[in-house]
Amino acid sequence: MTSFPAAARRVRDDALTPRNRLLALRECALNFAPYGFRATWHHLVVNARIPHRLEDDLDSLHRAVDELEEARAVWRGRAADFAERRRREKAAGRRVPSRADQWLGNGVHLRCPDFEQHPSDRLIMVVRRVIAAHESGVNPATACLACASALKGANKRCPDCGVLPENAAPRLLARWTAVEAAERWNRTWRRETSR
Repeated sequence: MTSFPAAARRVRDDALTPRNRLLALRECALNFAPYGFRATWHHLVVNARIPHRLEDDLDSLHRAVDELEEARAVWRGRAADFAERRRREKAAGRRVPSRADQWLGNGVHLRCPDFEQHPSDRLIMVVRRVIAAHESGVNPATACLACASALKGANKRCPDCGVLPENAAPRLLARWTAVEAAERWNRTWRRETSR
């Protein structure tokens, strides 16, 4: 796997084939996937309107990588601030981060068990809301960190955006058979999906 910046440069490189640029976008989504890879990929395909025939809209690859990159920049800025503060705290003898800061070590990982149901807002807005929710002490068992909707149970996904609470037990979706789930993913990978 290559670094995010190197893969983003390849997405924007018009000298590469559309297929290679798409694969570079996949590398970007593997490096930074706030909803998990499949849901993040679905989000990019839908929001950037990436067509099945890439040649029909090559700018869609730019839109997708731009959206992913701007959200990643917000997250990396917050993570850099945290790292600098932790260096100072460790120098002062405080070895364990405060309970309020422990989420920062995990990155932005919003679990979307149904990869087609995820927040539809731009990624940067969702990342900012997640950071603000954690910093304001929102209880992830009662309110969705991604959209602030009230949750109807600790192990229930958000009814509005599909995000599963942080500490919820992961469950397989019984809505589809394995064959149906594979077909749905194949349609998404081929960019034959819409929301």
